[in-house]
Order: sequence, then structure tokens, then C-alpha cells
Amino acid sequence: MTERDGVRPLAPAGAIRPTGPWALGARAGDFVFVAGMRGIDPASNTQVTGDEARVRQAFLNMLGIAQSEGASLRDVVRLVVYVTDMARHRPLVNKVQEELWGQGPFPPRTIVEVRALNQDDIVEVEGTFYAP
Repeated sequence: MTERDGVRPLAPAGAIRPTGPWALGARAGDFVFVAGMRGIDPASNTQVTGDEARVRQAFLNMLGIAQSEGASLRDVVRLVVYVTDMARHRPLVNKVQEELWGQGPFPPRTIVEVRALNQDDIVEVEGTFYAP
């Protein structure tokens, strides 16, 4: 992906490496769109161990892309979370969000159970950030 019509692809240093033909994120005007991030350790590009740790890492990977454009968790205007087991993983997503956002305010969020994720992962998080 190359810059075109005010849309710039993002691939900051220290981020995970894509597992296919996709960009980690894109800036379009005042908005930063972060692709679905999973619980992958950017140093080794492998999944972290443990469900809660993997959920936390997915959020941190998303945040890292956003921070490369000057955005923070307070700048999230929309989150979408995909989990492979709603009963098991939604409480972990809630716990990690409460740790990261504190008492809020919390961003709008959609959480969806899916049959499968890439590399048999359990969670994927994508976000849209307002970062003028």
C-alpha cells in the first residue's frame, strides 16, 4: 500500500510483522485506523502464552500502532473485538479494558464471537482513533 489521496499506510518500528498482504494501519486525515491486532509478541512475532496475556498483548499492539501517530487510548472512537469463545474470553477483554482505561470513559465497542481466527488465535482487536 502506498500513500494516495491522503491515505498513508502505517508500519512503525517495533510493531508486529503482517502475516499476509495487509497493512498494520492507515492514517486518513485526522483518523488512524488500526488493523486487527492479535496477541503476538512483536519481538518474536509469535503468540504470547496465556489467554489473558494474549488479550492484553492484542490491545498493546493496537495501541503501539496508534501511538506511532500521536494517538492514545483516550483517542479511540471505535473498537471491534473478535473472540473465539464469548463466554470464556469476553470477561478477559473486559478485565484488560478496565486495566488499560481505568475508570473510563470507555470507547464504543463491538464484540463478536467468530468460529476461527488466524493461526488458531483467540482474540483480535481493531481500533479507530481520532488524532488531529
